[in-house]
Amino acid sequence: MQSEIASAMPVSRGLERLADIAARLPLNIESDQFYFLRHGQTERNALRIFQSEHEPLNTNGIAQAERAAEILANEPIKTIVCSNMQRAHHTARTVAARHAIDPIPHIGLRERNFGNLIGSSSADIDWDCAPEAGETLDEFAHRVHAGFHEALTQPGTVLMVAHGGILYVLASVLNVAVTPELLGTAHHLRFEREGELWRATPLAPPLQTTVNLA
Repeated sequence: MQSEIASAMPVSRGLERLADIAARLPLNIESDQFYFLRHGQTERNALRIFQSEHEPLNTNGIAQAERAAEILANEPIKTIVCSNMQRAHHTARTVAARHAIDPIPHIGLRERNFGNLIGSSSADIDWDCAPEAGETLDEFAHRVHAGFHEALTQPGTVLMVAHGGILYVLASVLNVAVTPELLGTAHHLRFEREGELWRATPLAPPLQTTVNLA
């Protein structure tokens, strides 16, 4: 099944091993529903360049975040946990304002640290690389898995606001096939459990998105 998830994605080397690692990390979730939102678009995201933690949303990304906030405004969200990277935290704050709550930043939901690759092209990304001064694939998957556990044990229905790589790990952990469309920037997803199976459902079509993970 994990190879099916990888094959549904644009070709990026190492994704299948990431899926295999994540699939071996069980996640006990008490709630039968939660939400996930990828951050809005950035300039380097659109150009396929490895981004630093300080990369801001571009004009389209701000509009995407505002559109996501509008769509999520009537959902039963009680807690928002987000990556503390600027692009995700900005997106989370925009959504949180509609719910009169403050997002909780969490380092476990940060995108993978690509170390010395930051600033270079990610067009031919190899997720199984071991970038100097960055995270290995195993380190990334285990760190994110711990972040999921802490985020999803927060009170009420939870919204996680994070990154494409984080969503890919989440899908692999829950055995949910993720299509390129679901991985678009600022795509608002409802995760629901039916019996022992999870599914991810888009709430509405997002504005113009960027699909690549990094």
